[in-house]
Amino acid sequence: MSRFIEWWRQGSVWVWLSGAALALSLIMVVGLVLFLGAKGLGFFWPGDVQQFQLADGVVLGQVTDRENEGHSHPARIQVKVANRDVYGQDFRWINISDIQHSSFPKDAVLVERLENGPFIGRMTRIEEYGQVLAKGDETLSIARSRLPSAKAHQAQIKTLEQNEAGSLNSRLEKLRLNERKLEIQGKQTPQTTLEIEDKRQELHQQFEQLQTRLDALRAQSDSLTVTLETVDGHSKTIPLAGVVRIVPVNSMGLFDKTGVYLSRVWEFVSTGPREANTEGGVFPAIFGTVMMVMIMSLIVVPLGVLAALFLREYARDGWLVRAVRISVNNLAGVPSIVFGVFGLGFFVVTVGGGIDNFFFPERFPTPTFKTGGILWASLTLALLTLPVVIVATEEALSSVPRNQREGSLALGATKWQTLWNVVLPGASQGILTGLILAMARGAGEVAPLMLTGVVKLAPSLPLDTTFPFLHLDRKFMHLGFHIYDVGFQSPNSEAAKPMVFMTALLLLLIVLVLNIFALRLRKKLRRRTGGSSF
Repeated sequence: MSRFIEWWRQGSVWVWLSGAALALSLIMVVGLVLFLGAKGLGFFWPGDVQQFQLADGVVLGQVTDRENEGHSHPARIQVKVANRDVYGQDFRWINISDIQHSSFPKDAVLVERLENGPFIGRMTRIEEYGQVLAKGDETLSIARSRLPSAKAHQAQIKTLEQNEAGSLNSRLEKLRLNERKLEIQGKQTPQTTLEIEDKRQELHQQFEQLQTRLDALRAQSDSLTVTLETVDGHSKTIPLAGVVRIVPVNSMGLFDKTGVYLSRVWEFVSTGPREANTEGGVFPAIFGTVMMVMIMSLIVVPLGVLAALFLREYARDGWLVRAVRISVNNLAGVPSIVFGVFGLGFFVVTVGGGIDNFFFPERFPTPTFKTGGILWASLTLALLTLPVVIVATEEALSSVPRNQREGSLALGATKWQTLWNVVLPGASQGILTGLILAMARGAGEVAPLMLTGVVKLAPSLPLDTTFPFLHLDRKFMHLGFHIYDVGFQSPNSEAAKPMVFMTALLLLLIVLVLNIFALRLRKKLRRRTGGSSF
């Protein structure tokens, strides 16, 4: 008993409790990452297609879940039957007791489509301009050989629609705005009206020529069709250009399946979403998340450092400074949705409305900055994370040895020169620590973004090749909001589950990469300035 009391008095119990808490936290974090990885990354593996013979028919699909016998249902399996446009649903539960026998047919294929989700069944024939190219067993090989050229053709159409058609629409809109601006300023003359009309007619002619090209390309693309048949006899004929991937799962080896797996992962991180965000990739959301965090960091670091410098180095200690510090600490505990409401009311409505009234009157009633955008979202998150940077910077400034300041002043340097050349370099590690914490919190916030600029699907990225290249007024996609939208707003929640897990894992990885970048920068600064990291 005396040994236990002595052990307690020495504080060893708190050391062990701290270590146990740290170990538990690490286990939970690693477990979360492994859980997300298993649920998300496993989705891309091409599972075998199984055929079940039931008393009332035949079911063909991929087994995605199993449930043991319960109070309300017998033992059963969940089968992804796909073919949403035929059956109206992607999944079906089958009681195991109803299965008479099952098999893995070699001719079964999984066809990933641009619309209506995947199709599971068999390919019966392929046609071009109404002429049958192949039937039966030869259809699959012909379709797979012609698929790359069909996809290239579809990509050409998409490029023309986005680049040339988009450029023409932009130039037409610019002409309209110029005409409206001249009208508002009272500078419109018959000569300027005639010039604008001539340019408009020229653009309309170019647009008609482009439309003719697009119609010809679409007709050529639609001429190559493939007929798919479900296990119960329903047929669907679709253009081969509308097919993303043809996967004969049951006849593929490990090497081929690995290739399909890697192509699906690459598609997920490099393409845009489709099918109400339940199919395709999340590249616009990745781009929007990273860009928003970068803009937020460029805003919050100067504001936080300047505020901390004033509070620590210039402001005299008194009731006002103490009130400011208390306010900063309290701001760190304000719910994020409150910052979102403030961002909507101040940045979007007040500041954005003022910018529109002063710079873009010709665009009324269509708002330019008086609506959500990546700039307002970044500013709102900068305010949300500002207390973290201020507190971390103040602590870093106070950790700079006093003799370094006095030595600089003794050599004739001014106070600002001392701060710039001595204090700030010495506190840079702590400032970066505040930036790391700000980025980690800002990247995962969703509620303020819902009010200040994030959308379910953004038609264009905030950064592109169109002048002025960086469009801060545009709305954007975000991984956090994508998780919310796919997980809770999707009309097909069961099919969207793997997307939720994978997007969450991707968000964690992006935050980790950003933090690693900041940590490496802090390590380099520590080597230059010396001392231990803050």
